[in-house]
Amino acid sequence: MDQKLVERIANALLYEGYMLYPYRPSAVKNQRRFNFGVVYPRNYGIAHNEPYCMQTECLVEKDWRMALDVRVRFLHLTARNGWQEAVERELNAPALGIDDLLALPRQISFVFPPKRQSETSRQERIEGNIEITALQLTAREFKITTRILNLSPLASGPYMGRDEALTRSLVSTHTILSARGGHFISLLDPPESLREMADSCRNVGTYPVLVGAEGERDAMLSSPIILYDYPQIAPESAGDLFDGTEIDEMLTLRILTLTDEEKQEMRLGDARARRILERTEALPAEQLMKLHGAARGLRQAGDDER
Repeated sequence: MDQKLVERIANALLYEGYMLYPYRPSAVKNQRRFNFGVVYPRNYGIAHNEPYCMQTECLVEKDWRMALDVRVRFLHLTARNGWQEAVERELNAPALGIDDLLALPRQISFVFPPKRQSETSRQERIEGNIEITALQLTAREFKITTRILNLSPLASGPYMGRDEALTRSLVSTHTILSARGGHFISLLDPPESLREMADSCRNVGTYPVLVGAEGERDAMLSSPIILYDYPQIAPESAGDLFDGTEIDEMLTLRILTLTDEEKQEMRLGDARARRILERTEALPAEQLMKLHGAARGLRQAGDDER
């Protein structure tokens, strides 16, 4: 598995939509966020018909004594001066033997207590549970299920507003599964002999795809954003803009045209936004030209007729 490639893709998804152009807290589109992959507290989710559980199901084929590594990542929001900043959270379940999962599901309880409160910032407690199970389908094929449940205590769930519930939620939640001694089966394009098994997988709020170098099958990324197998980040991209890499050039040019007052608010509003501004202003001309477009996979005229 190309670990660096997987990390780049996962990090891009983690912050997708985190803050949108013009990257200022006062901008209307940043006043009420549209967050991907939110797992709300159960009491709030039941009362407001919002998701409080995320489930990933995928197929893995055993080559020899197989073990799985499971990582769950999300953002924990902190309220700060009318703005919600994010802290990265990660939970790991390494070296899970497939035979052990068949005998007994793996339960992982987690608690992230709030950091010290201040007059300008507030972070709430998040707690929940992750359950990882395996079901043997054939001699070599297994179905792996990972369920993430937000159990944060919330007695006032029916009366709580969305912004307050988000501070107790798992945001941009995604799961990375790695297999040693086995390989995953594409759910988008499974072998015909395994299509019925692939169709039986039930994914809730997430879409698992193969990830890594083209053709590798030892890692799967399950995220709330629909992707094809083997997603890539364009090599011309100079860094994350929280808004997809297909429009890097447009966003870069728009950032450069912000007024001094807008840039100052961008610097003071969010640390990640400040880094975007600093990187963009320092971008060399040759790097900016690379954003204009790239041609890949060219064929000679007439190839289709042969």
